[in-house]
Amino acid sequence: MNDKFQQAVADSHVTVDDTQVKAAVEKILAEHLDENMNQDVYRFLFNTIDLTTLKSTDSPQSVAAFTERVNAFDEEHPELPNVAAICVYPNFAQIVRTVLDVSDVEIACVSGCFPSSQSFIEVKVAETALAVEGGADEIDIVLNLGNFLDGDWQEVYDEISELKHSARGAKVKVILETGALKTAENIRAASVLSLMAGADFLKTSTGKEYPGASLEAAYVMAQCIKEHHEATGRMVGFKAAGGVASTRDAVAYYTVIKEVLGESWLTNEYFRLGASRLANTLLGDILGKETKFF
Repeated sequence: MNDKFQQAVADSHVTVDDTQVKAAVEKILAEHLDENMNQDVYRFLFNTIDLTTLKSTDSPQSVAAFTERVNAFDEEHPELPNVAAICVYPNFAQIVRTVLDVSDVEIACVSGCFPSSQSFIEVKVAETALAVEGGADEIDIVLNLGNFLDGDWQEVYDEISELKHSARGAKVKVILETGALKTAENIRAASVLSLMAGADFLKTSTGKEYPGASLEAAYVMAQCIKEHHEATGRMVGFKAAGGVASTRDAVAYYTVIKEVLGESWLTNEYFRLGASRLANTLLGDILGKETKFF
């Protein structure tokens, strides 16, 4: 393991005591969750959603129809902000780019052999470059968990750096897969490495093989983002994904980010929720009736 990375992690003051992290989250929610359960926050959160379809059955036709619903939302609910982005597999970037009529909705693609990150670096680089060429504004990649857990931190750093380079200016969200990392100690180390390598966002999970987002993971990641910002002046975003299905879940993540990082992060440039079911749930709470728009 490279000393440079060990030293950076050792220098971090972010707490890695899992009991303390759990207590800190419980305190934040006890003091602030209820005050954030309101229409203004629901509307904001709807505007932070990366509306996601990542199915084996996705096709050009189904992705085009999925995108058309986002267009239709703008027409049917002009009084409400739209979702932040549409998130698809990289081979569908061009479909979304062609069909999407809404200028303030971004195109996000998972890449780097999502969700396992198991392939040749050349394949991951090519996939990322092709996604951006196809129209992706944002790229969601998965941290190489095998190398990370083996202690090959230089490899992890190099891979993120290389994929960021191949993204050519598109925002890169690094998925830590916190359900596989399990401990606050691992989550802190993975966060510090990703931030050093130039991540534009830290994202919790793929929502596939392992447990999804947790508020404890979000707390540790947000503390790392805060520490990085204080040291470098660079603002890095946070994205919760995997199992964020209820309005209360979404507000809980909002509350943790607000209390740790502050108002500056309460914009969809720096705060995202990766979800497919959440959009209808939040929309129902905004409109006051059950809805299945998406």
